[in-house]
Amino acid sequence: MRDLMAIDVGGTSIKLAVWHDGKLVDEHSVPTPDSLDGYYEALESEVASAREGYPIEGVAMSSPGAPNSQTGVIESSSAIPYIHGFDIRDELARRFCLPVSIENDANCAALAEVADGVGKDATSLLFVVIGTGVGGAVIIDRKLWHGAHLLGGEFGFAITKDGRILSEVASPVSMAARYKERTGHEVTGKEVFDLAEEGDDVAADEVHTMTSTLARALFNLQYCFDPQMIVLGGGISNNPHLIPLLEAEVKDLQATLPFKTIAPTLVTCAYTSAANLRGAVENFEQTYSEVG
Repeated sequence: MRDLMAIDVGGTSIKLAVWHDGKLVDEHSVPTPDSLDGYYEALESEVASAREGYPIEGVAMSSPGAPNSQTGVIESSSAIPYIHGFDIRDELARRFCLPVSIENDANCAALAEVADGVGKDATSLLFVVIGTGVGGAVIIDRKLWHGAHLLGGEFGFAITKDGRILSEVASPVSMAARYKERTGHEVTGKEVFDLAEEGDDVAADEVHTMTSTLARALFNLQYCFDPQMIVLGGGISNNPHLIPLLEAEVKDLQATLPFKTIAPTLVTCAYTSAANLRGAVENFEQTYSEVG
């Protein structure tokens, strides 16, 4: 098994680690530079340092935006504007003198679950990230399905029954914002769930709005893709009440239908902070499977 440099690029920090003997070692982070020159300098320094201790054979990267595996261009936009619009993969490969893979961060998180997380025995799954918005990834035959326009997994743009998009209704951030509009109290999504448990009627109503909308979307995704499982990620996935609430909403939905249906198998992701690093490694191995 080859040694790789794993890099997870974020808007405020860049996480790094070495993939060695089947595990991530030497995990650390550095601030995200504010210029492209600074970005190159930081990454070149980190890769050079890693090569002093390990026989690094490639660089596996997780990135915001929509990396195009055919062109090496990171499309769309992100909090790091200088990485977009040109073949950054080949430029990094030239600077490192190593093969480079770059994949979207949510896609990497999904690949981590495929590699040795909750989806290690699955051939197909959907990964749904519930955070500031709703996003995710599609895995078919243990590989990412990007779609014709790199929109595979952009579940948050699905239109809900009231004409809004899923991200506007079914994220904990939007739920907390609606609670504030109704009560004047600023709270987090977790606190809305807690308040609902304590008997707060407004909180309970907003939790129902979120979970019923999300459950309907997950039910539809099950019938669109028919995956073996739907893996839930994002901070709210740690809430032990989430999956039971979603399962109850799906059951209520099924009861309204005049035909027999199946319910999606919902599971919580295994990986948390190291998901993007682990998934970047898996993406590299799939990308360069014929080498090494």
